Amino acid sequence: MSPGLRERRAVVVGGGLAGITAALVLAERGWAVTVVEARPRLGGRATSYRRGGLTVDNGQHVFLRCCTAYRGLLDRLGAGPDSGLTHLQDRLDIPLKSASDASTARLRRTRLPAPLHLAFALGGYGLLPLRDRVRLGGPAFALRRTDPGSERADARGFGQFLREHGQSQAAIDRLWSVISTATLNIAPDDASLALAAKVFRTGLLETNDGADLGYATVPLGRIHDESAGKALDAAGVRVLRATKAEPLTGEREQRAVTVVDRSGLRSDLAADAIVLAVPHDVAATLLPQPHHPTAFGKLGHSPILNIHLRYDRPVLDGPFLAAVDSPAQWIFDRTAASGLDGPPGRYLAVTVSAADEFADTPTRELAALFEAELARLLPQAADAGLEEVFVTRERHATFRQERGSASLRPGPATGMSGVYLAGAWTATGWPDTMESAVRSGINAARLVVDQTTGEG
Repeated sequence: MSPGLRERRAVVVGGGLAGITAALVLAERGWAVTVVEARPRLGGRATSYRRGGLTVDNGQHVFLRCCTAYRGLLDRLGAGPDSGLTHLQDRLDIPLKSASDASTARLRRTRLPAPLHLAFALGGYGLLPLRDRVRLGGPAFALRRTDPGSERADARGFGQFLREHGQSQAAIDRLWSVISTATLNIAPDDASLALAAKVFRTGLLETNDGADLGYATVPLGRIHDESAGKALDAAGVRVLRATKAEPLTGEREQRAVTVVDRSGLRSDLAADAIVLAVPHDVAATLLPQPHHPTAFGKLGHSPILNIHLRYDRPVLDGPFLAAVDSPAQWIFDRTAASGLDGPPGRYLAVTVSAADEFADTPTRELAALFEAELARLLPQAADAGLEEVFVTRERHATFRQERGSASLRPGPATGMSGVYLAGAWTATGWPDTMESAVRSGINAARLVVDQTTGEG
């Protein structure tokens, strides 16, 4: 720092992936950074909690090889695949099974260039009859020509697009929706075509390895809370957990964030820049309405449910299974990651995206439904003893990624001097994912630095 220039101060409100990333980038640029997190742990919605003898993730999160920003953060936290804390497939390989007729398929790529790398898998896709398989190329090539940044594409529904390109309802339900619903957290008919095009183009159609799938092999909290906390501390970032930020005021001559800790003590944190790295509905309450760059408070929400089932013996072979013709969309083995002793395949987490119809269903009804579904999908589960069932509900898991949502997603700038936005819901060009969250933190931090360069 040059003589006579004081250190610049930033307050990052929110300790999720966006806030962690923004704080690390700003600290690298020489800023004094304070992170304010309302919860007692970091990681936002991608973290863990203790339940009896288990460590339970809020929800099952995966990443792809094309998620370069998130993978960069993992490396920064010492949690890349080489660390043993995460795993990234050498080659995309997704086993699928129908709950209605027990038919199976495997979505596995070859080393051929895209999009030929999926030709063998789709040609032999056992969940669809031959007449549907021969029509899969039409929408795939049309998606390659669809601009994810187009307003026209954002105004169209993905389901409508698929039907216009000759896709049957079976093809939509048994193939396209398996990927789109999991990544966009909304049914194909409601989903923005622009966001669907981003998913399929970047993940599956532009490179042959973009969709290689990765996941944590330990509780997410160990990465996004413990490792992130250590990285922030090493960077000189101050972290205030269990501390809430109060809404900003329009008076900005002396920039400050008023915070309240768990004891009720109120204090002001002076700041040259404030980054609101929180969900869109929270940001809408913290940032005064006249300074909203878009009507982002109207983005809405889509829920995700995870039904956790612990059996007395292994019932799942392999780390995960994608299901069709069933509300049990994705099934993950969380035995080792949760700290449960014994062989793998005993503790399963069933992820249900776009879970509006189940959001308020009582746990006992969900337990009965998904115990029966897993018995249909997994022969071993039919004879196993079910020791425990519980449900985690993320009612506001993502913003509602529907047609026309792009115009509501703001960039990092606001109408308030010195205040910036970050979060997976902002205009990153990506769906509401961990990748989008990390990119948003980078975008916000870079804008902070750019707009303050040269100021006294």
